[in-house]
Amino acid sequence: MQFLITAYDGTDADALNRRLAARELHLVGAAALKKAGNLIAGGAILNDADQMIGSSMFVEFASRAELDAWLKQDPYVTGDVWRDITVQTIRLAFRS
Repeated sequence: MQFLITAYDGTDADALNRRLAARELHLVGAAALKKAGNLIAGGAILNDADQMIGSSMFVEFASRAELDAWLKQDPYVTGDVWRDITVQTIRLAFRS
């Protein structure tokens, strides 16, 4: 199953610091997801000032339960970076 994850960071004064503190571990995890075939594409959501305020990811997992198990251990979740997370089932028309 394919999913779109849209996750926005907190908006408090420490939000960017939390993101930067967890970023390296999040990217290591994303690289592992890509290698395993789960990550299709992803990246930061930027505001008008080009500051990171969230993330979007196209992922593929066997089930929503498998996605949820991965998601709850991601450093952006455990590090309290993402505060507004939406997961939608999708079917991509084009894939590279």
